[in-house]
Parts: sequence; C-alpha cells; structure tokens
Amino acid sequence: MQVPKVRDPIRDRRPDRRGLLLFLAAAVFAADRASKWWIERHIAPGTGRALIPRVMRLSHVMNNGAAFSLFSGGNAETVRWALIAFSGIAVVLMLGLISVFGRRITLNTIAFALVLGGAAGNLLDRIQLGEVVDFLEVHIGSYHYPDFNLADSAIVIGGALIFIASFRSDKAAKEKAKADRLLRAR
Repeated sequence: MQVPKVRDPIRDRRPDRRGLLLFLAAAVFAADRASKWWIERHIAPGTGRALIPRVMRLSHVMNNGAAFSLFSGGNAETVRWALIAFSGIAVVLMLGLISVFGRRITLNTIAFALVLGGAAGNLLDRIQLGEVVDFLEVHIGSYHYPDFNLADSAIVIGGALIFIASFRSDKAAKEKAKADRLLRAR
C-alpha cells in the first residue's frame, strides 16, 4: 500500500529560486563573454599587460586543451570534440540539478549555477573558435600558474562549494530532522 504524500505547508510557501539561480548562471556567462570580447579587442594574442607587476597580468592566450592546458598537445580535433561533448553534458547536468534542487538557495545550488555559467561560456568558445580564450596570468614567486578565464574561475569556485557542502550535509540533515520534530510537536 502506497502512503500518500503529505504536503508541507511551510515548504509550499517558499518562493521558487530557480529563476534566481538561472540569472546567476546567465550573469557568469555574460561576464565571461564580455571579458573575452574585451581581451580579443585590446590585447594581441601572445601578449599581455601587467596588472600587478611580477604577480598578475592580463594576457591573450588561446587554449585548445582543457583546464590548465591539459590535453593541449594531443589530436586537436579529437580533443576539441571530446571537450565540446564534456561541456555539453556538464551544461545539461547542471540545468537538471537546478531544475530538481533549485527551489531553495543552498551552497550546492549556487555551485550548480556557477558551473553552468562557466561551462556554457567555455562551450561557446569551443564551438565558435575551436579553442578557449584565456587571459588571467598569475605568477607566485617563480611559479607560473596556467592562464585561465572567468568561466574557469566560476567552475573552480562551484566545485569548491560542492566540496564544502559535502561536509555540511550531515549537519544540515540533523538540523532538518530537529526542525521537523519541532513542527510535529506543535
């Protein structure tokens, strides 16, 4: 016998936040597109401008590999299509996760929106240009961090938020159970 689902009047009154999360993803995408557009028009490929001398530069690098130039030395067309497929899957997956879990704002749903916006930005580059425009160059002492862009930053921050949220899930589950007990006691 199937137990009927009981409506939660408190949950039903909460506003749906999926639109806000999609707006965040669109803002990341727009910022990524605008920054790449500016770089392409103001900095010649292979050159750069110092922002913080010996620490950070704006550069103009075309990356046909994955993050941190991984796979950039392989068969360019195979790598390109594999990365287009991977980015496309990431976009669809993040849209699905926002659709299912986006009624509330949580660390995970914010992370999904950041990854969605970043993956979409790099996906468009790969489709249009065959490679991604990278423009942030960081030096820490003698170490040169691989060039990256705003989309990459959003994806990394989103991944970090998912990692952080994974440690908070037990605490959140206990707090929810406690809140449910208090509501039933009323």
